[in-house]
Amino acid sequence: MNDPSGRRARRLLSATDHFAFHHVAACSWPAAEPVLPRLSRSADRGLLWCGIAAGMWAFGGARGRRAAVRGITSLALASATVNTLGKRAVRRSRPVRDAVPVIRHLARQPVTSSFPSGHAASAAAFATGVALESRTLGAAVAPVAWSVAFSRVYTGVHYPGDVLVGAALGAGAAFAVRGLVPSRAQLPPPARPRTDAPALPDGEGLVVVVNPSSGTQPQLVDPVRQLKSALPRADVVLYEDEAGPLPSVIEEAAKDAAGRGGVLGVCGGDGTVNAAVAPALRYKVPLMVLPGGTFNHFAADLGVDTVADACAAVAEGSAVRADVGRIRPQAGAEPDDGTYSDPVYFLNTFSLGAYPDLVRIREHWSPRIGGPPATLLGVARIVRTGRPLRAVVNGRGRSLWLLFAGNGAYRSAGIAPVRRHDLADGLLDVRIAHGGHFARSRLLVAALAGQLARTRLYASARPQRLVVSGLPADTPMAYDGEVAPAPKALLVDKLPEALTVYRPTPG
Repeated sequence: MNDPSGRRARRLLSATDHFAFHHVAACSWPAAEPVLPRLSRSADRGLLWCGIAAGMWAFGGARGRRAAVRGITSLALASATVNTLGKRAVRRSRPVRDAVPVIRHLARQPVTSSFPSGHAASAAAFATGVALESRTLGAAVAPVAWSVAFSRVYTGVHYPGDVLVGAALGAGAAFAVRGLVPSRAQLPPPARPRTDAPALPDGEGLVVVVNPSSGTQPQLVDPVRQLKSALPRADVVLYEDEAGPLPSVIEEAAKDAAGRGGVLGVCGGDGTVNAAVAPALRYKVPLMVLPGGTFNHFAADLGVDTVADACAAVAEGSAVRADVGRIRPQAGAEPDDGTYSDPVYFLNTFSLGAYPDLVRIREHWSPRIGGPPATLLGVARIVRTGRPLRAVVNGRGRSLWLLFAGNGAYRSAGIAPVRRHDLADGLLDVRIAHGGHFARSRLLVAALAGQLARTRLYASARPQRLVVSGLPADTPMAYDGEVAPAPKALLVDKLPEALTVYRPTPG
């Protein structure tokens, strides 16, 4: 059945589109002629956005890394949608370039369908994805994204309608990604018990140990300068190798802070923060955590994204209580017989199996090639050469690719943790990847397909304690990113709400 009104609407839209295209073609902007064509070419295959994402990852801190990942993920979804579905569904011819000055022409004219614009979709997806994680970075990227989208009309390879629809699809892809993986702003503050802690408006009584060797990412602003600017009376100890082992330096700082009724602070990665747990518990001092490493998992779960966040929390006296994970080596002859050696603490995760091997490979290669490539290299090597671990878990013999225990329940389903609901829930988040026939390949395929929780090779539970025994000699264990030899038998449990730690006031 014919629809005259529909045909009239399509003709009107087409006429408007052609009119707008010829209007842009007739405009003369001398300053734009050497810039927009080059900018348009730089966005081919997403190279421009990958370069910007790399800069945000290197210099943007924790929030910049999250924004970079979200932007690239949104771009990938938009590109796949537009190039595989959009362009095949609507096969529209490219504009005739006769009306566009030759100086604006691209060296290579695209041959795919004109509708919708893939460049506009990628630009809008990346900019929107970045903005959903960081408004500041999104505002910085938006003019570049707008310029890339407009350049497609300016150079004569798209009609304005192609660009508008492509941009809308790109923005939709970014919101779709946010629906699958909520941004930090969407997630409500975890329900942690608030507690009393000293408010130090000028930092009097605060002793901070800064580990400058933590992490692989350069920082645009010196954290020591930020700290002294916000809390001028704080004592800052810049750790150097000549001062002795880092735990000993933090121990002295905790003792000093306790003697003044003050606060212990540490600036570094998760390993540095871990070194402060035992002294903070021993001297009963609150802990201030400043993000200074690569991933800063514990700081991120507290909501401490920047040095300024931590300083504001200390100035206001805003603190919460957090559980502390505990690894207790077995001292007696029988597993779980109540006799244990001195414990090792963890705030994030404990693991046996593949992950400690991954950490060792990553630490070896990250100074040479960077953290993310080193991680990928480690995963590839483990998938190719790794062997399962034999152990007894809660009295049952198992073949394990990985045993993971998180200090608190994580939001993610699968092996890799993302973010915790609560740092004081009294639970361990235990996940086990079992060995078996073709287990390595089956686990990898299930993980890539998002079906890990449904395979029999994977199990998860949330107990309060975990007993592991029968570990072979020289088995490594990892806790908070540090690798150490594991005892033959151990108990993993928790100290509920044992640590007072500062965090910004929500909202």
